[in-house]
Formats: sequence, C-alpha cells, structure tokens
Amino acid sequence: MEADISELAPGALQIVEWRGKPVWILRRTAVMLAAIRADDSLVADPRSEVSQQPDYARNELHSIRPDIAVLVGVCTHLGCSPQFKWADDKAEMGQAWTGGFYCPCHGSKFDLACRVLRGSPASTNLVVPPYECAGDGEIIIGSDTRKT
Repeated sequence: MEADISELAPGALQIVEWRGKPVWILRRTAVMLAAIRADDSLVADPRSEVSQQPDYARNELHSIRPDIAVLVGVCTHLGCSPQFKWADDKAEMGQAWTGGFYCPCHGSKFDLACRVLRGSPASTNLVVPPYECAGDGEIIIGSDTRKT
C-alpha cells in the first residue's frame, strides 16, 4: 500500500486503509517531538520494548524518521479506534496532556508516538506496521525490506 505524504503538512494526520485497518500517518512538528520526550515518565513502555513493531521502530519515537509516525489506528485494549486529541484539549484530557490519541471506548491514552500512558486499560503501545520511507513524499506500508 503506497501513501503519498508529499502534501502532508507538519502537525497533520493522514488516514489510509491497510489490510482492512486504519493506518495513521502523522507528520510531527518540533513541538510534538519535544512533547514525546517529555512524556517518557508517563508512558508504560517508553522504548517500545514490549509492543509489536519492527526492530527499526523499537525506539522512543516508535518510528523510522522522527517527523513521521506510521501506526495502526486500533487500540491494543479491545480494538476500538482512538481519536486524535490536540495538546490544548487539557480540559477534557487533563493538565499533563501534551497531545496524542484517546480511545473513547475504555479511556486508553497514547502519546504522540502512540506509546500507552500508564494507568490506561490498554497494556501495550499501538502497533507499528511494516513500512518503508520512499524519499520524502511516499510511505510504503506492508513493505519491510529494511528489517533492522
């Protein structure tokens, strides 16, 4: 599955379908990346050691490139689809909220790298599908020739 991200603006989220599931492609800004690093103490698996992802996404940012997140948009608790919530949604999400995803079914929260926050019903980070970056403008989902 090829996704054209050449027009994806910083801070924007693109949703595509792969194998019948939503896949989120988020172009993160410098502010979003700083928020991820600040969230390390709030997440259950900061380095994605327990979660399901290729080795090249087993890191703090849960991705190959810092500015691009590619994730299966299905909650790891019971399979609902979380919603994107901006950092300024603090009234609903709490004062420590720096932006990320919220699952309305049972209340799981995920940061901007889709790492699950401690105390959420979900026990693991969101799944990273196999993918490759083909230059700056294309993501190939389902292709995993990199392997490391």
